[in-house]
Amino acid sequence: MKIEALHQLFLESSGVCTDTRKINKNCLFFALKGDNFDGNTFTDEALNKGASHVVIDDMRYHRNSGETILCKDVLTLLQKLASFHRRYLDLPIIALTGSNGKTTSKELIREVLSTTHDVSATKGNLNNHIGVPLTLLSMDSSTEIGIVEMGANHLREIAALSEIAQPNYGYITNFGKAHLEGFGSLEGVIKGKTELYAYLKKADGLAFINGNDPKQVELSKPLKRYTFGNDIQDCHVKLLDASGKLKVEYQDVVIQSNMVGLYNFHNIAAAITIGQYFKVSANNIRKAIEGYVPENNRSQLLKKAGHTILLDAYNANPTSMLAAIENFEQSKGATKVLILGDMFELGTTAAAEHQYIADILSEKQLGTVFLVGENFNKTKGTDSKIARFPSFEMLKEKLSAEKLEASTILIKGSRGMALERVLELL
Repeated sequence: MKIEALHQLFLESSGVCTDTRKINKNCLFFALKGDNFDGNTFTDEALNKGASHVVIDDMRYHRNSGETILCKDVLTLLQKLASFHRRYLDLPIIALTGSNGKTTSKELIREVLSTTHDVSATKGNLNNHIGVPLTLLSMDSSTEIGIVEMGANHLREIAALSEIAQPNYGYITNFGKAHLEGFGSLEGVIKGKTELYAYLKKADGLAFINGNDPKQVELSKPLKRYTFGNDIQDCHVKLLDASGKLKVEYQDVVIQSNMVGLYNFHNIAAAITIGQYFKVSANNIRKAIEGYVPENNRSQLLKKAGHTILLDAYNANPTSMLAAIENFEQSKGATKVLILGDMFELGTTAAAEHQYIADILSEKQLGTVFLVGENFNKTKGTDSKIARFPSFEMLKEKLSAEKLEASTILIKGSRGMALERVLELL
């Protein structure tokens, strides 16, 4: 079937589905494969539950009645359909990538732009080779601006996602020590993320640039760009207070956010900048940012059992961990506790990166420190205020036996550590 004919079927359908547990009547079901499943085997179930057509790549499940669409590779066809649909809609697409802050930035930008425009954005963190096509296919003729988050842990992935989404605009949040196992080094991270810049240059697109990040400024020189920063640039956002919830100023309008952590200033500033570029009023920008409340374990400020808790347990890498520690150093509280979990996907650098964080903690003497996980447990040091636990279960035993006195607590670790479970122990 030609892509034009498939796209017409898509337009006549209720949308795309890849999970039979979430079938919508009259949807197009794409029978994707995974490590432990083969979507082709769900052909009958998808049709019985109401799918109008099933896209398959295994002849054994083909029906001559026309309900199945046989192709060479289902994933490739899904991506081609998404690209065709993106060209069909011909709307502005903003692509976001970076080592830290992608999802938070995306949510803030969506909130800001939605005050004035009909916006469609990546849901959750569906930012990979499947999530990006699904995001594009969720957009329709009513969408005025699309926001596509792009994640990667290897070279050429951002390049491939850019070819699918074909963005007109792009923003890289930062370059940090994330996914070193796949990228190999910080230099590899930078090379991988700037594949977005390479696409924008080729497509004559525009990059939003943090003018306070020398690396962004340097690497974006060949591009059309729109900058923000503390100095007078295209957009000037001033930081007023970072001791608690961040307060900023833009065009003489004071914005009191619900976000904590100095590292979130650039996420807020980027959202303001992109709002300014797309002609959102300062007052609407203020309403959007003040109305955004972090969730899903991302920079959440909580109160429980007399504790003030900064829960930032969605993910962690050496760059974001160091930023969180430095921010926590400035936080208020007579008694401070840090509960930090292993950072994953660091490959051969894991031992050195965990030791570096342990050394920083010993040097700073911020309070009582609990390091959790196999990597942190292997770090060396004689600081009596740093306790090491090889597993969460060992930490649980400690906190169950000895309840913490009222403290200001930082909880941070990689997603696999699930350190939000600490809340149940307080």
